[in-house]
Amino acid sequence: MNSFLAKIITQTILRPKEAFSSQQPYSAFRLAKAFRALKINIVRSFKDLILVSAGIASAAFGLESFLIPNSFIDGGATGISLLINTLTGIPLYALLILVNLPFVFMAYIVINRQFAFKTALAITGLAICVATVHFPEITKDPLLVAVFGGFFLGAGIGLSIRGGAVIDGTEVLAIFLSRKFSTTIGDIIIMVNIVIFSAAAYFLSVETALYSMITYLAASKTLDFVIEGIDEYMGVTIISLHSDEIRQMIINEMGRGVTVYKGKKGYGRNGETKEFDIIYTVLTRLELSKLNTEIQTLDPHAFVVMSSVKDTKGGMVKKRALNH
Repeated sequence: MNSFLAKIITQTILRPKEAFSSQQPYSAFRLAKAFRALKINIVRSFKDLILVSAGIASAAFGLESFLIPNSFIDGGATGISLLINTLTGIPLYALLILVNLPFVFMAYIVINRQFAFKTALAITGLAICVATVHFPEITKDPLLVAVFGGFFLGAGIGLSIRGGAVIDGTEVLAIFLSRKFSTTIGDIIIMVNIVIFSAAAYFLSVETALYSMITYLAASKTLDFVIEGIDEYMGVTIISLHSDEIRQMIINEMGRGVTVYKGKKGYGRNGETKEFDIIYTVLTRLELSKLNTEIQTLDPHAFVVMSSVKDTKGGMVKKRALNH
């Protein structure tokens, strides 16, 4: 490993995680381990960029080719932007940024700084795409507009979530309010959309509002399909020989609580067993990308089991404030 690459690894991987450590110089093993972590982060960042870019393109296509020409709206922050655009004529690209701006600040508080930054870039990218790239209108049939407009918009949002960002801030608002008022995320999203579609029925027409509800349902189902049916909260069980490092990562870097219990791993022809700690944690689906990357960095051979959690209550999912 040449000195230039070693210097980059030391500055970007080792030193930020060991700000209070005086262990110098770093051994060849630690540098090699940090190099692997750097490579994983670069690959993951590239995949995230591709997914978010594809999400932006899909959402912009759904908006410009289906929804905007026919004055249809969707749910969430995008639906609010479309409704205001239809009523006032304010450019949609400006509304996408203004309406989602408060949600970006919420994301910084509720989730983490990295997610908020990626979300801000994704929303800005969508606004720029809507303003500069002009897709042709595909059809004027209202049913086709509702179904396929929702399909492409939902696919865009889902791809962005898989890339570690969102282009619609409603889910961030729902996570924030669910922690404040002890309600489920799904209930809050439903209530927000009831308000949006009621406003559409009042200011536009009942028919437009009904078609817009079809758009929302199509977008919602497509989003669930794209992110493989992941619910709002996920329970994650991690079986690894590096469980202590993973536990500290979840607590210190992700601000999540963990449950640790003893287990035995059976292997070999004679049924030998070995004791180790098993980690269990609950987090939101928006944090899964970061968790998977960090686990792969610490132990690429870890056995990870993820399961849907319909509802949660108590301190397990309360995120601890991190010191940045």
